Amino acid sequence: MRRYGHGLVPGSFHPPHAGHHHLVRTARDRCERLTVLVHGSTTDTLPLEDRVAWMREIHPDVLVVGGEEYAGPERVDAVFTSEPHADDLGRRLGAETVHVDRVHPFSDTAVREDPAAFWDFLEPPVRSALTRRVVVLGAESTGTTTMAHALADHYRRRGGVWARTRCVPEYASAFGALEPTPRSSDFPVIAQRQAELEEEAARDGSPVLFCDTDAFAATIWHERYTGTTSPATGEIAAHGRQHLWLLTDHRGVASEYAEGTVPPYGEQLRPWMTARFLTQLARTGRRTAVLTGPHEERLAAAVAAVDALLAEGPHLTDTPSERR
Repeated sequence: MRRYGHGLVPGSFHPPHAGHHHLVRTARDRCERLTVLVHGSTTDTLPLEDRVAWMREIHPDVLVVGGEEYAGPERVDAVFTSEPHADDLGRRLGAETVHVDRVHPFSDTAVREDPAAFWDFLEPPVRSALTRRVVVLGAESTGTTTMAHALADHYRRRGGVWARTRCVPEYASAFGALEPTPRSSDFPVIAQRQAELEEEAARDGSPVLFCDTDAFAATIWHERYTGTTSPATGEIAAHGRQHLWLLTDHRGVASEYAEGTVPPYGEQLRPWMTARFLTQLARTGRRTAVLTGPHEERLAAAVAAVDALLAEGPHLTDTPSERR
């Protein structure tokens, strides 16, 4: 089998999947050096810089660059492709076109139309980007943890790829910062670690992820305990990648405070916290569903809201280069 000095693998990788990775690895095995050219434009659903970063993580032994045309200083000896009629680029570069047989019988369009159906053919950074992230939040003793776990259990029962549905625990409980009075400086630490745990779970779970609180919720808890805002915590929340917030109403839920764990005015603060969550969720444009009534009604409403989110999908579209 012929070997080449410098090979090129062009493509949009929108999103990258197992078929693309087979192509890249095949080309890498046959070249001394390999460049992967990721096509992109401002109208792409998945940003070019993200796709370049994903390909660099998945293929650390090749050079990955972004752009519409190859502009490198080194001559290209071979262009590798799985497209049956993609010989033009090779001719323009004065390179040989090497056709690599597809090992996965699905199209890029099929992956975009239903990523969940091809979830096992996506690598961790891509799964993380496409996972629909749902946050359960609310005032003290309003059933947030119970609801987050109930939702994860509900979707696991679907089986298949959904059996890997994860629930991210509340890091503050393990941190111990909320017992009894946290310091202002604790909140950015809690928010950052919560975000890290969420990212780890999104890379390893199903197409939906449930989070028992998030960095945004930490901004409200900071207000609740200190009476002031936390710019550092707010900055972490601003970079969140969540899609839906489920707010557990305090009404109809009895408080269950352990003695000495909260100030005596904690019960009076529950209505304030619910109202504050609602105000800030609306102000920041976060998609929200309020859960009221007994647990069964709350769970049914939550599942309906999550199903609606999942039905919309990630809205991936063909890239301009693929429509040509």
